Parts: sequence; C-alpha cells; structure tokens
Amino acid sequence: MDMPPDAQFGHLHPISSLIREANQIFLRMGFTLAEGPLLESEWYNFDALNVPKDHPSRDMQDTFFVKDMPEHVLRTHTSPVQVRYMESQIKKGAEPPYRVIVPGKIFRNEATDITHEAEFFQIEGLVVEQTATLSTLKGTLSVFLAGIMGGEAEVRFRPSFFPFTEPSLEVDMRLTGQSAPEKLRDKWIEMGGAGMVHPNVLKNAGVDPKKYRGFAFGVGLDRLAMLKWGIDDVRYMHSADLRFINQF
Repeated sequence: MDMPPDAQFGHLHPISSLIREANQIFLRMGFTLAEGPLLESEWYNFDALNVPKDHPSRDMQDTFFVKDMPEHVLRTHTSPVQVRYMESQIKKGAEPPYRVIVPGKIFRNEATDITHEAEFFQIEGLVVEQTATLSTLKGTLSVFLAGIMGGEAEVRFRPSFFPFTEPSLEVDMRLTGQSAPEKLRDKWIEMGGAGMVHPNVLKNAGVDPKKYRGFAFGVGLDRLAMLKWGIDDVRYMHSADLRFINQF
C-alpha cells in the first residue's frame, strides 16, 4: 500500500528498543526468553527465593500488597520467574542446563524522583548447569553490557547480600574504547546485582543443588536507557508524553 508523503509513523519506546536489543544479544549466547505474572504470590516473590519472613523487603514501604487477595503482591523483581521456569522444566522432565532471560516490569513502593519510580523495568538472567562459575557470569555480563552500550565493557564485582544468591555481588561497569559515549567512557557505574544461585532456591524449584549450580543477575533497564541515551529523568519513561517518545 502506498503511504501519503505526509504520513506519520510511530516510534519504539526506549525500553521496548532495549528489550529487543537484549533479546538478540542473549539469543546469540544461547538464552531463551521467559515471562511471568505481574501479580505474584508471596511464595514465588519471597519464600521460594529464600527471603525470610522478617526480611525488610516484605515491609509495606517496599512492597505493594493486594488488599483483596491475601498473600499476593505486585512483584518486586523478576526473580519469581526463575523459580517458575525451573519448575516448569522439571515437570516436563527437562533437566538443566537452563539459560533464560526475563525482561519485565516490576513495582516498588518508593517515592518518585529523577532516579526512582514506583514501577520500572528489569532484565533478569539465569544460568543453571553443572559447571556454572563466577567467571562465566562476569563474561556474560561483559558481552551483554558491551553490546547494549556500544563500547568495550569491563565488569567488576563488589561483595553484597541478597537472600537468593550466595555469594552475592554488586556489578559495576566501565566502558572503554572510542565507540563508547564520551561522558561515560572510563567511569565505573553501578549496574545491578548478581551472584551464584542459593542452593535453597534450586531445591525449592525442584532442581538438585548437589548436582547443579547456577548464577543469576538483574539489571535495571530504565537505568540502562538513561545512560545509553542521556535521559536525565526516569519519570519520562512512563509519562506517555509523545514529545519524549518521538525522540526515539
């Protein structure tokens, strides 16, 4: 069909664009895509992920609980899909290895400002196999961040704590090379969390932790978009303002 010369076309939202890019990068590394519900049970959002009953993340200031659905929350991370995916594979008789990514929206009961929103996007990665190591995790993140950010990416780990990984790590990235954005070049930037999957999480999903081990990581897509395109206020992402979207 011929389009009129003054026809106007839509634009991809920056988050949608990043998800497409990420899918292609991880597809080349042998990952598959998984999805899960936004409304999640406390079992999958907390218990199955080894989060204690008295953990601060369960408090009302962090989590949106659903008034008329006891023991249900708006998911606070994409990690519940890890457990759901492993369970589904075990039920089908499919033992590891697993390589899966989970991009999706999450919710936190936070005050909004230029760097925080009550809803935002995260991309989660999970690898479960007999030979999963921290070095493989580091290499996976380096390839992903270099591909998304358009430069050579160095990754470093700092000790941290998450109930669902042991050891747990904070992930920093430094972009190098002439193709990296000048304002980001050679600067260390915190990107997200990662670690080796806690044996209890594997066991809760039906995977034998004595036979298999895994690693997982989570990176905020809104933060990636802000860095990649120089966006100075995260609230633009969910504003539905066409003046913002049309730039992309």
